Amino acid sequence: MALVPVPALPATSGVVALLPAHSPFGVAVTADGRPRYHLVATFAGLPDPRTLGPYTTYVAWAYTLALDSAVKLGRVRDGRIDLGELDRVQFRILVTAERSAGARDRAGRLVLRGTSPSARLLMHRDFLQPSAPGALRDTSAQAAATTAGMSGMAGTAPDSARQARDDGPTWPMPPTPRWMPMMPGMEGLTPSTAPFRPHPAAGGASPTGRPGRVVRLATGDTLALEAGPVRRTIAGRTVTMYAFNGQVPGPLIEVTRGATIVVRFHNALDRPSSVHWHGVRLDNRFDGAVGVTQPPVPPGGTFLYTVHFPDAGIYWYHPHVREDIEQHLGLYGNLLVRGARAGAAPPVDREQVLALGDLLVGPDGLAPFGATTPTYALMGRFGNVLLVNGEPRYTLDVRRGAVVRFYLTNVSSARLYNISFGDAPMKVVGGDVGNFEREEWVPSVVIAPAERYIVDVAFPRSGQVALVNRVQALTHMIGSYTAEVDTLGTVRVGARAADRRYARRFETLHADAAVAADLARYRRFVARPPDRTLVLTMRAHDLAAPVANMLVGINAAVEWNDGMPMMNWVTTGRQVSWVLRDSATGKENTSIDWHFTQGDVVKLRLINDPASAHAMDHPIHLHGQRFLVLSRDGVPTTNLVWKDTALVPAGETVELLVDMANPGRWMLHCHIAEHLGAGMMMTFTVDPPAHGG
Repeated sequence: MALVPVPALPATSGVVALLPAHSPFGVAVTADGRPRYHLVATFAGLPDPRTLGPYTTYVAWAYTLALDSAVKLGRVRDGRIDLGELDRVQFRILVTAERSAGARDRAGRLVLRGTSPSARLLMHRDFLQPSAPGALRDTSAQAAATTAGMSGMAGTAPDSARQARDDGPTWPMPPTPRWMPMMPGMEGLTPSTAPFRPHPAAGGASPTGRPGRVVRLATGDTLALEAGPVRRTIAGRTVTMYAFNGQVPGPLIEVTRGATIVVRFHNALDRPSSVHWHGVRLDNRFDGAVGVTQPPVPPGGTFLYTVHFPDAGIYWYHPHVREDIEQHLGLYGNLLVRGARAGAAPPVDREQVLALGDLLVGPDGLAPFGATTPTYALMGRFGNVLLVNGEPRYTLDVRRGAVVRFYLTNVSSARLYNISFGDAPMKVVGGDVGNFEREEWVPSVVIAPAERYIVDVAFPRSGQVALVNRVQALTHMIGSYTAEVDTLGTVRVGARAADRRYARRFETLHADAAVAADLARYRRFVARPPDRTLVLTMRAHDLAAPVANMLVGINAAVEWNDGMPMMNWVTTGRQVSWVLRDSATGKENTSIDWHFTQGDVVKLRLINDPASAHAMDHPIHLHGQRFLVLSRDGVPTTNLVWKDTALVPAGETVELLVDMANPGRWMLHCHIAEHLGAGMMMTFTVDPPAHGG
C-alpha cells in the first residue's frame, strides 16, 4: 500500500507492506475468512510534528472504508515500523500528527492516507453511476489501452465471444446468484466454444452412483478401477456424471507405507482419460500425466499402473486430461497410506476421510463445459452446490468428548475452503506428504485445490456441530465483500461419553521427532539464494470490453468465490493464456526445459506477478517430488511440512525447497483446472546420477 501525502507535504512518503501473518496454511485468515496481515510500514520525509501545530508525534490508524471505526496501530516515525497484525477485508490507513502518543482517537492533522488493494474494484462504482450510462460500453481502443498497460493484452473486441464458436448446441445462461447483477454490455455474449454435457452409458441408462467404499490392499494386490458414467441426483436434479467403479468418491485405497500395488484401469467413458496418483512419489512411467508420461487411455482402453507408496500420508487420484470436465464430474478418490508399524491404533476415537468439492448446477441440470477448451478460464469454475464425499449433506455421529481425525482433500476445480466445526477446538497435524514438525491450534483450515490437511477435532459437548465454510465473498462489479457461510454437514454429538484417554492427549500439542530428524538434513539449504525463479502471470486477447474493463490487477490475495460469473464464463482458454515464465530465460510454459540430477535439493522462487491484469491465487503442484514451503514474501515458515502443492496468493512471492529424489520427466502446473487447460503447465527432468552413482 502506497500512502499518499497531503498536498502541503509533498516530500513525505509512506509504504505499508501487507506481509503474511503466521499460519500453517497458504494464507492467513480468521475463522470467518477475513485476511490477517502483518503490517510493516516504511516512512520518509516526516517533518518535525511541532512545525504542523501543537503536535508531538505521528500515529497510524486503520479505518473502515467509511471511516466509521478505527484501530490504533501505533506511533510512527521515519524508517521501518512494525505496526502489528490487522484482520480487515477492506480498509484505509491514515497517519496523523497528534498531541500525544497516548491519544485514543484521531484528533490531529492528516499527513498520509492510503487504501488497501482489496478496495481497488470500487472504481467500478463510478462506471455504474446514472450520470455515465454509456461508460461501460467502452470502445475497444480504450479497453485495449487499459489492459495493455497492465499485462500486454493484444486488445479487446466486444463481439469476440460471439465469434469463432464451434458448431454445436447453443449455450444456456450460466447459474448466477440473484444478488449479483450482470455487468452492462454482457448481454448476448456466450463462450467461443460449443457446450458439452456428459452422455449416459451407451445402450441404456447409466447405473446409479454409490458412495465410496474402503479397499484395503497389500503388496502384490491388484485393483480393477473403471471410469464410467453414472446417474446421480444433485440439488433435486437427476444428472449424468462420472465415477470410478460407480462410486463417488472413488474407492478409498488404504495401504501401508512401502507397499506396491497394481491398478488395472479401464476407460468406459466416451472420451480419453487417465489416472494421476497425486502426491505419490512413484515410478515416472505410471504418473498418469497425459502427454508427458503416457498417451491418453482411449474409450474402451486399458492401462496397467504399478503404484509404489514410499511415504505415509493422505493422497488422491484423478484424471490428467481435461480435469475441468472429468475431475469436476466425480473422477476422484483418496489414498490413505499408513505408517509401516502394523496394528498401531491412531490416538483418536474416529477417523474420517473427506473430499471437499463443488458442482455448478443450473435450472436444467449441470452447467455445460467447453467442448474443445475450458470456459471459466479467468478464475476457474466455482460450483454453487458444495459437496462432501460427493454429497450435499455430510453427517457423522460421535460420542461426547470424542476426538476425530479428519483427512481433508480439496477436489474442487478452483474453490478454496475455510473449514471449521463450529467452535469445536481443532489442531492441524499433517499436510500433503506427512506430519508437521509440531501440532498447532487453528481456528479454521484453509485448503486450496489439490491440497490435503490432517486435523484433529474434539467434540466436548452434546448437540449438533455444523461443518461450515466461512468466507468473505466478493462482488467484482461493485468491489464489495459479504460474509458468506455454507453449511457442508453436521456432526451429531451424543450424550454417551467417549474414552477420556484420547481427549487428554488432544489437550497437548505434540512435536513429531521423526519429521524433525528428516528435516535436519535440509536445513543447510534454507538460506541460499534461489536456483530457479518462475513468474506466474497471464495474457489475454479478444476479450469483450466489459471483461477487459474489470481486470484491475490485484484486489485480494485469494478469491473465495466467483465474483464475476458472466465474465468468467464467456472467457475461454482461447482468449486467456495463464503463464509460467522462467525469469532467467524468458521461456514460458511447455517451452521451459529444466534439468536436475537425482539427489539435488533445489530452491525454487515463485512470484505471482502483481502487475498481471487479473492477479489471482494459484495452487502450484509438482509431480513426483516433495518440497518444503520456506517463506512467503520473505517471512520464514516456522512449522514445516512436506508438500506437493503450494498456494501462491496474488502478488506474493513464495520460496520452495524441492527434494529432487525421483528421476524422470515430470509436470509442474497450476491445479486450478481451467488455468491448466489455458496453458499454465511446464515440465522438468530429474536425471539419474552419472555412472549410476
